[in-house]
Amino acid sequence: MEYLVRAARVTDIDRLVALSDSALVMDPGASTRHAADLLRQLVYLPQASIFVAEARRVVVGGAVLALRPSVRASGYVGTIDLLVVDPDPEHDAARITDALLEEVVRSASNKGCTLVEAIGPDDPAASERWTAQGFVPSGPRLQRPVAAAGIARRT
Repeated sequence: MEYLVRAARVTDIDRLVALSDSALVMDPGASTRHAADLLRQLVYLPQASIFVAEARRVVVGGAVLALRPSVRASGYVGTIDLLVVDPDPEHDAARITDALLEEVVRSASNKGCTLVEAIGPDDPAASERWTAQGFVPSGPRLQRPVAAAGIARRT
């Protein structure tokens, strides 16, 4: 089966959200509706790129690349914020993942990124695919949730 990777359209977002299920929501009590609204906005913004993989005109995977400037990296850093693949055994998850990673890295390079980072997968087989694409462990990262200005934070 052939997989086509392309830039996402607004009409792809609902399917992408359905594939990602709970991976989009940090707060377990939150809905995916807010994530879908944000993804629809990102389709049009230059600081992010959303890609989908499709087979027979059905979205079977997707990835979100967010860009940020970094003095430490001497340029822009691309962060793979989301990478999801349809769990249906009819689809080749390894090929879809490889195709999405190749497109994300190509896009990051074209946008002037000097580094692409991601939180590595827990699955050892998936980790091997990422390593084969040139990703290496770079130590733990720290994070702290903050409330966006004008948005009430759920407690």
